[in-house]
Amino acid sequence: MYRNIIKLCVLIFSTASFSQAGHIMQGVGSVNMSMGGAATGQPLDISGALHWNPASISAFDDKIVKFDIGLFFSSPELRSTVPEFDTNGQPTGNFFSGNTKDDRGVSPLPSLAMVWGKEGSNHTFGASAFGISGFGVTFPESTTNPINMPQAMGGFGRIESDYILLQVGFTWAYKLSNEFSIGVEPTFNYATLALIPNPTANPTGAGYPSSDKASAIGYGAQFGVFYDSGKGFKAGASYKTTQTFENFEFTNTYLDNSTSTNSFNMDYPAVYSVGLGYSLENVDLALDYRMVDYEHTDGFSTSGWSPTASVLGFGWKNMNIISAGIQYKGVDKLPLRIGYTFSSNPISSELAFFNVPAPAIIKNAFQFGLSYKASDRFSIDGVYHYGASGDATSGPILNPQFIQNYPPYGAIPGSEVSYDMTTSMIMVGVSYTFDKVM
Repeated sequence: MYRNIIKLCVLIFSTASFSQAGHIMQGVGSVNMSMGGAATGQPLDISGALHWNPASISAFDDKIVKFDIGLFFSSPELRSTVPEFDTNGQPTGNFFSGNTKDDRGVSPLPSLAMVWGKEGSNHTFGASAFGISGFGVTFPESTTNPINMPQAMGGFGRIESDYILLQVGFTWAYKLSNEFSIGVEPTFNYATLALIPNPTANPTGAGYPSSDKASAIGYGAQFGVFYDSGKGFKAGASYKTTQTFENFEFTNTYLDNSTSTNSFNMDYPAVYSVGLGYSLENVDLALDYRMVDYEHTDGFSTSGWSPTASVLGFGWKNMNIISAGIQYKGVDKLPLRIGYTFSSNPISSELAFFNVPAPAIIKNAFQFGLSYKASDRFSIDGVYHYGASGDATSGPILNPQFIQNYPPYGAIPGSEVSYDMTTSMIMVGVSYTFDKVM
């Protein structure tokens, strides 16, 4: 029953969650996204506060509900080059190159949050359901791009991935004084993953198999501290633990219709965040720094080939993220916001090949948002996002049969695979504040 309820929540709130900062979302909801994701030390809305710093919900003493829905579009492009050989297996000096565009289309991106407390009470509570992580591509089979050639012709054929992570959190914050608050949030997660082909399975003479969509449940927590001077300056820090998941259990089907099963573990990395905020009469400033610890996370910390030629993991480095935003409130009932997010690339060139199914790396993201205060209780929010990966992630094509001559991963001499992408999104949200609880 518990798993079925979670599956329903995934269907509703995480139909297709695609990330821009590694495989994590840079922000949650229209207001937080429009501030570049910065909220650890500047809680402008309950969604950003719940997601980045549980202690900061102490800034709200009303019962507030917020719902957002976005339409997200990404345009990854996959390129590859391989040397050509003659009938004797000798290089001709010519190269075969091509590119394939993703054809996934537009995906919905919802989020739901609620905070409640009593005026004068030191306790504040919250609950949230966010699609916090995901990646997905659909590169169709092609005879003009080496890496997308049919498996019978030496390529991988159609390359498709679909990963979604829904996180449900229950938050409690406590005011130690008028300035300091602490917060804790136990988190419950449900993830699904499908891979075509599935590189975590053992290949046979029929190549790598396609997997069904496997699911896994995970658990973790987030802890935070928040300081509000009462004179404009604010600061916060939070630590989200590794979200530990059970294994994904795949059922695989090969091109010759034979089947197999395999397990793969992929956790969600620990995230360390610090943030500063400053508020004037008509201006709110926010700046966050985050470190995402991929190097100690199952599924990302390992890399390379197993003895049976399956892929051991993505091999990502730790990721650094800077988020900044400014809100201007000088226009009556119409706050305006501009946000920027910078993310480092966790994928090294030598491991670019292993990460073709998960290329959602956006180096620079820009956001513009606004709200309309329809009344003291009701507001409508909107944001437009545009992101670009900057330079393409590139590296050699790898083959386990080449390891002996080209260690450690078997790079094919003269080959290259590269990918880059842009993202765009329009999101709208509504927020409603109930009567104060006395």
